[in-house]
Amino acid sequence: MNTSNGARYLNAGGYGVFIHGARHPHVEQAVIQQIQTNPVSSRILLEPTAAIAAEALIKIAPKGLRHVHFAGSGTEAAEAAIKLCRTLGRTRLITTVNGYHGKTMGALSVTANEVYQNPFRPLLDDVSSIKFGDIKALENALKTGPKAAVIMEPIQGEGGVRVPPTGYLTAVKNLCEQYDALLIFDEIQTGMGRLGKWWGADFEQVTPDIMLCGKGLSGGIVPVSAMVATPDVFKAFNRDPFIHTSTFSGAPIAMAAVKAAIEAIEKEKLVHKAEILGLQIKEGLQEIVTQYCPHLVKEIRGVGLLIGVELHSPGLAGALIAELIERYLIVNYSLNAGAVLRFTPSAVMSQSEVAFLLEAFRSACIALSEQYPSLSSVGVS
Repeated sequence: MNTSNGARYLNAGGYGVFIHGARHPHVEQAVIQQIQTNPVSSRILLEPTAAIAAEALIKIAPKGLRHVHFAGSGTEAAEAAIKLCRTLGRTRLITTVNGYHGKTMGALSVTANEVYQNPFRPLLDDVSSIKFGDIKALENALKTGPKAAVIMEPIQGEGGVRVPPTGYLTAVKNLCEQYDALLIFDEIQTGMGRLGKWWGADFEQVTPDIMLCGKGLSGGIVPVSAMVATPDVFKAFNRDPFIHTSTFSGAPIAMAAVKAAIEAIEKEKLVHKAEILGLQIKEGLQEIVTQYCPHLVKEIRGVGLLIGVELHSPGLAGALIAELIERYLIVNYSLNAGAVLRFTPSAVMSQSEVAFLLEAFRSACIALSEQYPSLSSVGVS
């Protein structure tokens, strides 16, 4: 990416949007063609581009998810999911500590962070938070109170790239079935191939009742998100399409981007590339940390091209981000985990770009270690 003064940066951030890189030519051309044809449609007549995009999304979604509601952002998809759950009597919501689902009022209610919630209280009633990865905590929450809907990310993104234990997603699904709860997987950041699978749910072949998509769904060009659901769960929206609408939902330019984004991932095998590149980058980061600053970094973790580097304090994370920016490398700050910086690079990176990323990280780690030769010099005991 280029700045206004001509500087060039490698974008390994973008909060998961740029799985295709910037301005992928196939997506860009599809959107330009749609702009020249019919960019925004009437809400009175049926628009075929929405059906075509929905069909493309359903083909790659976990088996059993058959109905799609398109929106403009991830938080809108979360709002739609919460409303859909209410049509089935699930007014009680269970979320995870440090989970992130957006900042509109309903989505904010299940984004369990008081920093973002407190200025806007009161939020939705009957929302509880459990520890992510703790199946016993979920069971205790499910068996007390009325029927619920559970919303979680297969891997927490803004929570600091928290990867659950193997079998956790399957156990969550089984518990939801046992207690007649609805299960929402928020795959807005983890989906579209970023993890080296199409979806985080695919690692355990779990089909949620509702799945949220976004970020990479747009090809990085037109904002778009989607809520995908099973027929039984979606039936209220099918019965009366006017109970949840939006002027720009299913806009033709966004639908063109969705279809082209999926085509580009399939044609260029970006899901597989994300797996291979992710392993290479994570191993490279770990080698650098081990050699130059093991006293400053607590852990490197992640799957595919969602990689978290946890330092011993938020201040250290901020200092490392600043060092990386000075070396023309952009990474993500984690909203719900201040000590964790995230790498979410594209799956179209060349080997020279991977080498640039690792060299920038190496140089930044050396500089950070010289500034803080021990943890005590940071003020961390």
